[in-house]
Amino acid sequence: MSSRCTPTTTSEDGSALPAPEWRIDRERVDYAVALADMEARAAAISQGEAGERLWLLEHPPIYTAGTSADPAEMLDARFPVHIAGRGGRYTYHGPGQRIVYCNINLNARGKDVRNFVHRLEGWVIAALGDLGVEAFRAEGRIGIWTLDGQGREAKIGAIGVRVRRWVTLHGAAINVDPDLNHFTGIVPCGISDYGVASLASLGNPARMPELDAALERHRDAFLDAISHCPRS
Repeated sequence: MSSRCTPTTTSEDGSALPAPEWRIDRERVDYAVALADMEARAAAISQGEAGERLWLLEHPPIYTAGTSADPAEMLDARFPVHIAGRGGRYTYHGPGQRIVYCNINLNARGKDVRNFVHRLEGWVIAALGDLGVEAFRAEGRIGIWTLDGQGREAKIGAIGVRVRRWVTLHGAAINVDPDLNHFTGIVPCGISDYGVASLASLGNPARMPELDAALERHRDAFLDAISHCPRS
């Protein structure tokens, strides 16, 4: 079961852009099925045959390998390993983690990949802020970070993006209440000196519907920012 609605935004030159599809799948989606769907959608967007999409979903447990994945960082392949084609190294996806796949047409939004990634991070940070989580970027470390119960920096969200013909694929993964032990099978994103956090591990009562609502509240600001706003 999925839900959809239609925000509005404008392009870099101020003209109206068709609203991206807002899709939320409540049932878990097989990673390979989702990847094929996302790639097909990106190809259709680049050919002018489909509109943009923001797709929220969960996967069954799986490890994915980005283009910079180091085999030495696969410590225990207890789940299937899938070559993802996105940037980055190994990451884990599984139940309790909100995946946000972004099929966005940067041809209409200024062709600024750095701005897209920066604003994607900001979108997640703003949504987590609504839930009472102080999240932040960390210099030299990709992803979304927060402080755990002991005051140590820990990763609560991963960012991995691919751009093909100026259409984006993949996006963000936000830890709501996954089994954090599943992350110990890999060196997450190649970073071994920091832990992994989730809303649940922080003692935060918010769950998937609350996160989805927070993402939706900040969605239009994200779309506007990737269209014509300089980074700050």
